[in-house]
Amino acid sequence: MTKSKAAKGDARADAKRLVDLVQKEVDDGATSVEEIHKAIADLPLDILERLDVFEETVKGVRKVQDTSIGAIYDVIRKVNEKVGEFAKEILTGRPRTSHAPAHKKA
Repeated sequence: MTKSKAAKGDARADAKRLVDLVQKEVDDGATSVEEIHKAIADLPLDILERLDVFEETVKGVRKVQDTSIGAIYDVIRKVNEKVGEFAKEILTGRPRTSHAPAHKKA
């Protein structure tokens, strides 16, 4: 292998490692923000839960709230994953065969 090709390969490997690092940091950041989001959203529910009359209602609200907040951050992580895949494709010059699922024709 020539020095030029080796250097190109090293640069691509470094770039792919950088993509992995950025993806990990975005995922970790999303997890941290999600935990903070849930903690802040829980504050009024914690107060209402102390009132016996709202205890069951709060349990239901908390479940819906946790599910919806979790879904938001799951989407962020999924977008991060796809962006990482695209970045690696660009760096390697080898696109996948398809980025989106095939749609059925009516």
